[in-house]
This record gives sequence, structure tokens and C-alpha cells, in this order.
Amino acid sequence: MKKNIFKSISAVAMACGAMMLISCELDRLPETTLADNTFWQSETDLRGACNKLYVDLPGFDHDRRADDIIGTAANGTSSGNWSLPSTSGDWTNPYNKIGICNNIITKGSQAPLSDAQKNRWIAEAYFFRAFHFFDLVKKYGDVPLILKAFDSTGDPDIKMPRTPREEVIQQCYSDLKFAEEWLPEIDAVSSDADWGRVSKSAARGLMMRIGLYEGTFAKYHGLTSDPKAHLKVAVDAAERIINSGKHALYPDYQKLFYFDGEGRQNKENVFVKVYGPNGAGATIMHGNSRQLENGVSITRQTIDQYLYTDGLPREKSALAMIPETRYDDVFENRDPRLAMTIYHKDEEAYKGGYTPFSNQHGNGYGIKKGFMLDEWTTNSKETVDKMIIRYAEVLLSYAEALYELNGSITDQQLNQTVNAVRARSGFEAKLTNDFAKQNGLNILDEIRRERLVEFIDEGLRYNDIIRWKIAEKVLPVTMLGLKYHEDDTSAQREDLQSRLTTEGGMYKGQKVCDQADIYVIEEAGTRSFDTGRDYYYPIPTYEIATSEGNVVQNPGW
Repeated sequence: MKKNIFKSISAVAMACGAMMLISCELDRLPETTLADNTFWQSETDLRGACNKLYVDLPGFDHDRRADDIIGTAANGTSSGNWSLPSTSGDWTNPYNKIGICNNIITKGSQAPLSDAQKNRWIAEAYFFRAFHFFDLVKKYGDVPLILKAFDSTGDPDIKMPRTPREEVIQQCYSDLKFAEEWLPEIDAVSSDADWGRVSKSAARGLMMRIGLYEGTFAKYHGLTSDPKAHLKVAVDAAERIINSGKHALYPDYQKLFYFDGEGRQNKENVFVKVYGPNGAGATIMHGNSRQLENGVSITRQTIDQYLYTDGLPREKSALAMIPETRYDDVFENRDPRLAMTIYHKDEEAYKGGYTPFSNQHGNGYGIKKGFMLDEWTTNSKETVDKMIIRYAEVLLSYAEALYELNGSITDQQLNQTVNAVRARSGFEAKLTNDFAKQNGLNILDEIRRERLVEFIDEGLRYNDIIRWKIAEKVLPVTMLGLKYHEDDTSAQREDLQSRLTTEGGMYKGQKVCDQADIYVIEEAGTRSFDTGRDYYYPIPTYEIATSEGNVVQNPGW
């Protein structure tokens, strides 16, 4: 049963196609002269205009910029081997989408409708404008805050300089407050025709995400803005979601990422990218399972972050098997999410039983989470939905924001958040303040660990290591992969020997882990992170030139 929202997109495409093409790049192409003043007459018109925002919404993308997953070749961002571009979609694509939002806000506000009728749809444009401005701020910091659709090439704002990030973020909050006021509750968009449209829950979730990011970024990067003010925004938004009673954790972590987890019946969904309709003839599709087979895998560094059943990390637990003998030893006495995230040897996987060192995704640990064989067979015409914000993120973000704001968190709050997320997957070990004290654990570190293992390959990790200012610690290091044993694979030792660690985790004279026969995917010497440069993306030179120098480059670039 899905998804009539796409029928709506098709139905209005011809009628409002010209309007949908109106956009505003920051090489700042002006609004076209195509007349659309006769279009904005009804709620159907406004709904049709907003449909474009959903088509353009980013969905499945295996983010290789961090340290949790790794591709078959070095990623320029994570390895530090990136360069100053002439043009970049990282800059122009969000501004194109912001231009569409601005057009909807401007033209929609003039529609001959009541405020309630107009604002319900204009609120969607405000939501997406905040979404895309936040994307720009995360990458570039200060960015031009463009809040109108241009109708003349002579408009001086076409060459607008960069706006301080705090002002841009405050605009995001303002947009989201409007969205939260006028968007419907999530239950009101639960039908086949409306599922996937943003709701009050989505607005609160995005406000929470922005507040946590900005609060921690300001704190750890020493910005002049008030970290606690942003953290309070995050805490308040998360509490509004929690107290609404509209959301809960889905009971099955494994099925959460399958078709089972789609739709309003899964109360964990807060904001989703809808694909489909499911089956043949889909309107919007992706290739997630194909990419899991041949494009990405999980690093050994990430595997080592999973706790043992005693609630302790590898370096503290008496249950840790060090050294491991066989590939499957990594699963012994571990958080159940590990076995739901990577494959056991011989477990039914991409093309039969999983065999280490024999798959196309490289020599990291094969990702089981979200892989669907039935979807794989469609050959990149997959239609399972993508959760962009889910309730587990609300809970763990709430825990983190509380701790960062107050310097502490109660056991009751830990039970409501971290321990609830653990229990959903059958992990019975509880994090309490006393347990942390007795075992020399840092509560904040453990909350951060939960984010890593819960959200592997969901696109959160890179932004986390950037805002925490730990990228210089976790990125320019030796990236590790699979444990090798002759009986686990047909791959020959002599073919891999030069890339395997030796006794004690040594590799080319350096200790890179705690045991032998761990595969080295990328050497530390091939990776770098410039703390004076790499926390921000370089602004494309074309954008600087077309602004006549009003837009200035980020430091170090």
C-alpha cells in the first residue's frame, strides 16, 4: 500500500512544471520570466508546488566521509585528499532548492485563500528551507542568507556576501517554529496519499537536530554564540516530541530497516523519504542493497566500539576475546545489534553464504543492516523508504543535549533514552551513573558510543565527529578491516600478507590495533586532516567570482 503521493506529483507535474523549474543558484541565476502568476489559486496548486520539495529530498547515500564505513577506494574528504573546486553541487544544489522554497513562500502567501489554508502548505516550504540552510551551514559555516525569489538580474542580493552562521541558524529556528505551528500532527498525514509529508514531529525533530549540532559545535570549536542556548532548543524540541505521545521505538531493530518498518504503523518514523510505489513501475527508486553488496563495508574501528554483554567496552571487559582466532569470534558476548549489523560467516547474504575477503565491497565487515535480497534483485530499482529522522535519534540526542547542557544526566533519563534504545534490540546491560563510576566510564563517551553503533550507515557519523571536534583524531589513522583466518575464506594468506597486522597488532613498525591478522584497508600515511582547514568545505571558486568577491573563501583553502 503505497504511495499515492507520487500520483499527486505526476498529476501536477504538467500544470506546474514551469514553476517547479524556478530556482536560485548561488551563482545566483534569477527567477525565470516564465509566468506562473495564474498558478497560485488553490490548495491543490500549493500542494502540487510543495511536491517538488519531496522529489528533491536527499535519501539513501552511504556517507563515506567518516570512520564508520569505508568504500572500495579512498574518500577524498575522510582521507584529506580533497581540493578546491570550481563548482560543486554541495553549494549549488541546496541553493536551488532554497530558491524553490522562497518561490513557494512568496507566491503562496499571495494566493486567494485563508491564512489557515495557505500556511499549511507554506509551512512545508519553511521546513525545507531550514533543512537546506542547515545543510549549507554544516559544510561551509557562514553562508549567504537568501530569503526571496529573485525577479531581476539587477537585484543586489544576487551578489550577497556570507551571513554569520548564527543569523542563518536563527532563521532556521524561525522557519521551523512557523512550520511546527502550521503543519499537521503526524497522524493527519498517515494515509497512503499523504504519508511522507512533513508534520509537527518532523519540524520538532529537525529543530532538535540543529540545536544539538550548533550547541556542541559552538562549545567544542569555541564559537562566540551561546552553546547552552542552542542545547536548550534541542532539549525543548526533543521533549515536545517525547511528550506528544506520537512516537515509540519499533520493537524489532532488524526489521526496522525493511518494508516492515514503513508507514505510520511504525511509530519510530519521524521524518522519512518515501520511495515507490513499491513494486513495478515505481516513480522514485534507489540502489541501497546493491551498494551494500559492492560499495561499502564497516571498519574494524567501529566493530570494536560495540559493548560486551557486561556493558563494558573492549578495553575493559573480561569477556573480550583478545586475540580472536576466527572471524566469528567478534560476535561472542556482544551487543545484539552487532549481529544485526554485520554478517556471520556463511550466513545468507548478498549472493549466498557470507565469506570474508570474497565480496566486492572491499575488505571491511559486510553490512547486513538494511540489506534486502528481494530489493537487491530489482537491480537498483529499490523502493523501501529511508528514515531521515527516527525516534531513536530523538532519544539519544535528548540524552546528549541534557548532559551537555547540565553536565549530568539522571539514571531515570538514561533509562528513558540510552537504556530504552539498548533494550529494544535485546541488549540488557544498563548504563547508570553508578555503573559508569565503578568502571571508570565517562557518561558522555557512552552516549556518543550509542549514537555510533545505533546509527551506523545512516549518515550521522560525519556530522558528529565534526561537531565534537574529534575528526583530527579518528580520520587520519590506519583504517582497519576484516580478521583473517585461513579456514574462513578461500583468500590466500600470501596474497594478503603485506596488508595484515602481525603479532600484537603491528603494521610496518607501528602498533595499529591489539592483535594479528587484521587487514589494513588504508594506511595512516595516506590520510590527513588539517585542523585549520578541513572542518569546513571549500567554497567553489566560481561562486566567489560571480559574487564579485563578496563571498570570501574559508580559511586554509
